[in-house]
Amino acid sequence: MKRRVLRCICVLSAGVLMLTLFAPPAAARTWRFSYSVFFPASHGQAQAADAWAREVEKQSQGRIKITVFPGGTLTNAKNCYDGVVGGITDIGMSVFAYNRGRFPVMEACDLPMGYPDGLTASRAVNAYYQATTPPELDKVKVLYLHAHGPGLLHTQKPVATLSDLAGMKIRSTGLSAKVVEALGAVPVAMPQGSTYEALQKGVVEGTFGPVEVLKGWRQAEVIRSTTLCEAVGYTTTMYVVMNQKKWKTLPDDLKAILETTSARWIDVHGKAWDDLDTLGMAASLARGNQKISLSPDESAAWKKAVTPVVTDYISRASANGVDAAKLVETLKRLITQKARTHDS
Repeated sequence: MKRRVLRCICVLSAGVLMLTLFAPPAAARTWRFSYSVFFPASHGQAQAADAWAREVEKQSQGRIKITVFPGGTLTNAKNCYDGVVGGITDIGMSVFAYNRGRFPVMEACDLPMGYPDGLTASRAVNAYYQATTPPELDKVKVLYLHAHGPGLLHTQKPVATLSDLAGMKIRSTGLSAKVVEALGAVPVAMPQGSTYEALQKGVVEGTFGPVEVLKGWRQAEVIRSTTLCEAVGYTTTMYVVMNQKKWKTLPDDLKAILETTSARWIDVHGKAWDDLDTLGMAASLARGNQKISLSPDESAAWKKAVTPVVTDYISRASANGVDAAKLVETLKRLITQKARTHDS
């Protein structure tokens, strides 16, 4: 009887040993995440997002696998952030301005600061986030931000002066709607995905946006002119955020890979924005559209006209307990700093 018991114990011990030897190590676990991107798959920024996902997979040796859902197919642009917070999607890329009033600290980034290009804007908004760490983003893990080059005016009739723009219906989002209003036009809020049809059907007569929209969103087909109003060039800040619970499930080495790759991708998106602007203008001019430069006096008039947009932001944000004047000064300093770094 004792021999039989001992034999059973030996067999069980051997079995446990075999399971231990051949069981996959904890490090071999694969983490699978969904990634909602509002840009269409053909857009350069969606391609940059996909390249980021592939690089994370490569750096993690396949331990992280990310499935990208472009074109807002998983969550639309406006609901993307809530989708990440609520766990509908693990990672999301969209625009702060699509949830107006929800991100008062980050809202400052979209002010008409005269951003020179997308690389400067992308570097500046990330530095601004690091400097301010706003509690409005505490519900997610911010992986990185990016922002387009100067938002300019694209219209169906030439606009060279403020009087030309007066009363025109112009598509805009977030703070750019206030820019439109300050310039004497009528803002019509809508996301980029709806702009082509709105221009085509005459719902709006123009749009404010980076030059890349002329090719990336095919808007060169439904406008005739771009006004180079860089003096009031704003940006639209975009986030790439991750569900907090999913972030916390990751071991430290994989968190480090995500953070390191994300830091590298700030410049990837910034440079992509600038390349896309170049392609956008080329596509527009190839269709016979024109570009109009403002005279020095007119440029100064446009800049003066949008000054109340900044002061209004400071007033509104300060009323909610935000030191908005300090935030604006911080942002101005970082834009200048990042532009200087970019040039050197």
